Amino acid sequence: MPESWEAELTLGFVRRHQRSVLARRHHRGPLVVQKALYPEGDAICHAIILHPPGGVAGGDQLKMSVDVGIDAHALLTTPGAGKWYKANGAEASQHLALTVADNAVLEWLPQESIVYDAARVIWDTKVNLSDFARYAGWEITCLGRQACGEKFGSGRLRQGLQIYRSSHLIWGEHGIVSGGDALLTSLVGLRGCPVYATFVVAAGMITPQLLDACRSMAASDGGQVGVSALPEIFVGRYLGHSAQAARQYFEALWAVLRPWYAGVASERPRIWNT
Repeated sequence: MPESWEAELTLGFVRRHQRSVLARRHHRGPLVVQKALYPEGDAICHAIILHPPGGVAGGDQLKMSVDVGIDAHALLTTPGAGKWYKANGAEASQHLALTVADNAVLEWLPQESIVYDAARVIWDTKVNLSDFARYAGWEITCLGRQACGEKFGSGRLRQGLQIYRSSHLIWGEHGIVSGGDALLTSLVGLRGCPVYATFVVAAGMITPQLLDACRSMAASDGGQVGVSALPEIFVGRYLGHSAQAARQYFEALWAVLRPWYAGVASERPRIWNT
């Protein structure tokens, strides 16, 4: 058995007649998608990304490349929480390269990621959009295992998200969270909250009415939330103590926003109910 895993997954979606099709699929190592699913009909292809080992250890490297062709619509999610284990002296990483063509939609809506104490992790996501492509993606991060009272006392998490439209950077965000750092409890940092999350939609300028509707929403656990709108980007954020509350809040935003950026109502993937 290898001391660490190197896994790669390449997916290509295309539009054939009125159906979005998973036309290309290649994997190396333990990162796979079982089959294409159509719970919303032929126009939207759902794919569940599986990492059979169940967790990511120090030294593991996950790479995923997704290409969504003209007029296609793909929704990607995960079957459960991602687990990032204590480092064994090496960093674990996840690198996502997402490319979306004109009039296509890509939704990257994974379940939460739990970063164990003493984990050393790099997450990097790069999204390349054509002129009329649309993208929606969220990331829900849990520092430490709350169920057993674990805190993020050591280790490090580096996160990066870059979104390009026609080769021009329209959104860039980078962050480093170090275990035990004052940032975790500072009023200008995480304020003692172990869960933080970001939902980004790249689909042009949101309407004032939709923005007001999003601003009226609250998290079920009383966590801090907020939304903002730029000419190219909508951003929703959560800071609190519950990954479930973060996801419920994002799902509420998604229900409002999806008809705007994708032209269809939201419908929860069945895997989220398990």
